[in-house]
Amino acid sequence: MNALLTLLQGDKSAESVVPRTGYTAALTIACAAAMAFLAVFVLALALSAGRQAAEWEASLSDTATVRISAPAEMANVQADTVETILSQTPGIGGTRRLSDDEQALLLQPWFGSDLPVETLRLPILIDVTLTEDGPDVIGLRQRLAAEAPGAVYDDHGRWRAPMVDAAQGLRTLSLTALILIASVTGVTVALAASAAISANGQVIDVLRLVGAEDRYISRAFTRRFTLRTLAGAAAGAFLGLIAVALIPTVAGGGLASAVGFQGLEWIWPFLVPLAAAVLAFAATRAAAARRLKEAG
Repeated sequence: MNALLTLLQGDKSAESVVPRTGYTAALTIACAAAMAFLAVFVLALALSAGRQAAEWEASLSDTATVRISAPAEMANVQADTVETILSQTPGIGGTRRLSDDEQALLLQPWFGSDLPVETLRLPILIDVTLTEDGPDVIGLRQRLAAEAPGAVYDDHGRWRAPMVDAAQGLRTLSLTALILIASVTGVTVALAASAAISANGQVIDVLRLVGAEDRYISRAFTRRFTLRTLAGAAAGAFLGLIAVALIPTVAGGGLASAVGFQGLEWIWPFLVPLAAAVLAFAATRAAAARRLKEAG
């Protein structure tokens, strides 16, 4: 706590030890800005992936589809039979038969808008809404097989699981990238602080001769590099927010159209500069203590 208070208050006499310009200052600010910019992007991707996985899970878990592929003269009869069976099945909240135009819209992403639907023998699709408990799927499929042989009940499980797994995998990859970004930032700031201490070896020797303690010298480097990191990270995060806001919306939905922040998620990018400053504080303090100890 005392170290943080000292960091905020500053010490002009101690800060004179640290060079205000030079490659270490530029390196620290540039690295912090670049890493914060990437961190905002990765955060947006991770949060969007998690959000999309939850939406896919929710949207597909309470719906099902019955596909009826039967000879033309039997298709409508079987569709009526299926709707009767579904209306009598506990766990089914409602049904709706899809029109040819609706089926054409479903096929449009794969075959385009010029698909000649009228020349095709499309199956009859019945959209099924499930209640919270859901139906007895095994029993329902057995009854459909007995009374409507051309009907196939699809609970979307084979579609839902791969999409959710892909979104969750992307979120895990994004979080791993955030850890790598933090590691690179910490190492870079620590190296820059060590280089600055080495470059000011003669000044440090003089300070020691007049009675300055290593803690006094270390505090000066820690404050300067922490504030440089905070400034660079703030600029990088701001540019990252602008870039994320400018990502175009992709028609048709999906993960690409959902990249960004929503609601309380906007808090996270504003925490990036603070996290970078805390990381720089710890890394610079450790690097300065080690370097000063090695210098004797």
